[in-house]
Amino acid sequence: MSMTAPTQSSIPKMTSAYHYQTPLSDSDADSDHGNTGSELLRHSDLSDSIFKTYFEFTGQSCTNSIDLSKIQSFLTSSSSGALSCLICLERIRLSDPTWSCTSLCFAVFHLVCIQSWARQASDLAAARAATRLPVTADKAAESSVWNCPKCRVEYSKSQIPKYYTCFCGKLENPPSDDPWVLPHSCGEVCGRALKHNCGHHCLLLCHPGPCPSCPKLVKARCFCGNFEDVRRCGFKNFSCNNVCSKLLDCGIHRCSVICHDDSCPPCRVRGVYRCRCEKKEEERECFDRNFRCDNPCEKVFGCGKHVCSKGCHSGECGQCPLQGKRTCPCGKRFYEGMSCDVPVPLCGATCEKMLSCGLHRCPERCHRGPCIETCRIVAIKFCRCGSLKKEVPCYQDLACERKCQRLRDCGRHACKRRCCDGDCPPCWEICGRKLRCKNHKCPFSLPQRSLCSMSHVMVTISCACGETHFEVPCGTETDQKPPRCPKPCPITPLCRHGSNHKPHKCHYGACPPCRLPCKYEYPCGHTCKLRCHDPRPPPNPEFTLKPKKKKLVQQTGCDPGTPCPSCPELVWRSCIGQHIGAERMMVCSVKSQFSCENLCGNLLPCGNHYCTKTCHALESQSSSIQLKRREPCEDCRLPCQKERTPLCAHPCPRPCHPGECPPCKVLIKRSCHCGSMVHVFECIYYNSLSVEEQVAVRSCGGPCHRKLPNCTHLCPETCHPGQCPCPDKCCKKVTVRCKCHTLKKEWLCQHVQAAYHGAGCDPRDIPKNQFGLGLLPCNSDCMSKAKAANSELQLRKAKVLEEKEPDADKYVPKRRKRRERVQEVTQISKLQKIVSTTKRLLLFVILLATLVGATYFGYKGLLLLSDWMNEVDEQRHRRYPRI
Repeated sequence: MSMTAPTQSSIPKMTSAYHYQTPLSDSDADSDHGNTGSELLRHSDLSDSIFKTYFEFTGQSCTNSIDLSKIQSFLTSSSSGALSCLICLERIRLSDPTWSCTSLCFAVFHLVCIQSWARQASDLAAARAATRLPVTADKAAESSVWNCPKCRVEYSKSQIPKYYTCFCGKLENPPSDDPWVLPHSCGEVCGRALKHNCGHHCLLLCHPGPCPSCPKLVKARCFCGNFEDVRRCGFKNFSCNNVCSKLLDCGIHRCSVICHDDSCPPCRVRGVYRCRCEKKEEERECFDRNFRCDNPCEKVFGCGKHVCSKGCHSGECGQCPLQGKRTCPCGKRFYEGMSCDVPVPLCGATCEKMLSCGLHRCPERCHRGPCIETCRIVAIKFCRCGSLKKEVPCYQDLACERKCQRLRDCGRHACKRRCCDGDCPPCWEICGRKLRCKNHKCPFSLPQRSLCSMSHVMVTISCACGETHFEVPCGTETDQKPPRCPKPCPITPLCRHGSNHKPHKCHYGACPPCRLPCKYEYPCGHTCKLRCHDPRPPPNPEFTLKPKKKKLVQQTGCDPGTPCPSCPELVWRSCIGQHIGAERMMVCSVKSQFSCENLCGNLLPCGNHYCTKTCHALESQSSSIQLKRREPCEDCRLPCQKERTPLCAHPCPRPCHPGECPPCKVLIKRSCHCGSMVHVFECIYYNSLSVEEQVAVRSCGGPCHRKLPNCTHLCPETCHPGQCPCPDKCCKKVTVRCKCHTLKKEWLCQHVQAAYHGAGCDPRDIPKNQFGLGLLPCNSDCMSKAKAANSELQLRKAKVLEEKEPDADKYVPKRRKRRERVQEVTQISKLQKIVSTTKRLLLFVILLATLVGATYFGYKGLLLLSDWMNEVDEQRHRRYPRI
């Protein structure tokens, strides 16, 4: 949090400077450029992405150091992991849920810490309010507030954070493992409303700290409104440096101040003005011209009998207040039409005006003048201490004879005052305490016990040599400074700067320490910057008394006479994995190594993947670095995921390896174009061919076995891709018959198709056994032959029916026949039944014994495996102890 704000000249170079402050591991680099020289330029410049939209809108030259320096400081601390919670003083990790103040300081805290802080503070405020104010505990808890630990801004109890959100508050539980997004950020545009309620929203990505000023260009007028200019929305309020010239409140003069914010000052032009009643003239400033004088008005009302009793005023005095509707002195009866000089008559009713006691009303009849001052109505009263209850007149105070037993402010003596109301008087007893000298007692009263340090007994205080001395009262010597002696101190210094040591005067106690720097050179090259801590000479013995109150000596970090401490200089140390941007400030004398808790990110021997272990020391590092342990990078056990050349769908069978993958030897099957046979090729051979070559290789070289669409013949062409050519030009011969199958001829298939088309039917709908049937017309021979054939056919059908007529008596169902066959099987003997039952029982016993044995030995095996794994872990811890 204690980051130095950049200067105005450094803001345009913010993105380049921020690149070296964001700690990202080498594993965040793009794997596609792992073998080039750009692997040192990681994608760790988060400020480029966060400020990108803002810089594109405003330009690098339009940035403001006041607006962006605080954001840059927060970005540097958050991305480098240097944020610390001000409550628990622990470092805020990248994965820790956080909450940030959104009012003034924008400090970041642990979510758990701020919740505990807020609850305790609100509960304490509620308890204090419940004891000091007349409110209930529930109402005090509702109105309780808590403060930010840093800026002390008040928040209500309902604003206690419940969820972990990003800086802009849009996303709950933002991811912490994305190296391209700022920790505790959602990575989206911030979108928070900018200050001054300009109507625009923040253009940066989700970021810590305040939002910058609005960069949009708007037309704005100066404070006086006489000059219009195009300015940034965040700085649209400006002064034109001309005279304001606004009309002042007086409506006469104009403002002579330079163009300014807020309202114009009051008019200071002096002049002679009259008061409101116009009786007196005075010289006053213009803004105070409407004033009232000290003279009464004394104008006569319209009645002509009374005068106005108001002070100086303007306008008419109005009617006489005694005219119109009037009431009796007690205010219960009203009278109208009475003259203003006639007194109002009394109504005769009870007055009932509130008396001075504030509890009772006047019991007399309506009367003129004030009511009685002493209330004599009898009431029940308590005494001051509350122990006595009695009926007494209202004006009389009640006091009892009980003595107060409370202790006075001295804490020793009781009050002893009669009927004390709790406000006990101070104690006037003699103190009698021993003074700080332990020899005298305090003669003053207890309220003056602050004078216990005073005494009339005098003691002497002298310098170190005893020549200069003075007397002080006993008990005050510890608060007095030693006397100043003009003689020089005779003690010789013992430090290495003795020759350069300035002489000093005689002093009380030991000599002052040498204020020159030590400048001892450490082996690392640094020098000791502490003040001189060489041995100092012992003080001379005091001649009078030693002060009991020790003087506060400024600590130099090292006691006199001790050697120089270890080198305290802070140097940048890299982590054990030598990651760029993960350096830490460490004390030079501390040689301990640390892990940056990022991924190792070094390229594995396979050349394709990166080590995913936590930052560790490598075996290949130089021997000059003294490390406690070295650990090799992990072995790549992933399968090969490279794309083969030429591209194919078969993965490489080898594990992850460097270099190119071996050629794919997988056999693939491809059918020929006509589907008559299947070819088998090697994947590398087939995929390396061009499209034309693949078409030629897949051809079987024989005739096409595909059926033509319009006839029953096969394609006459050689095996080819796509549809068969000229399906309507089939030249095969087809036997054409008449309907009675008497006449027949041979036609070409294309003529048969034409004949079917001419007859109005599709040749594709003709079955194969009827293709060409009925195309020839029948003649006279065909008719006689058809009749003879029909008569012979009918005779044959009658004979077949007679032969196939079933005999009802000989018909037997199939189920019955099957049942009869089963019954004919010989019955099984009793001995065979016993043998089969025994076999089944033995088989069941064997299976049960096998299951029990497998369960027992499996459990024993798991126990042995667990013991073996524990021994392996212990050996690993002994071999590689933690740093």
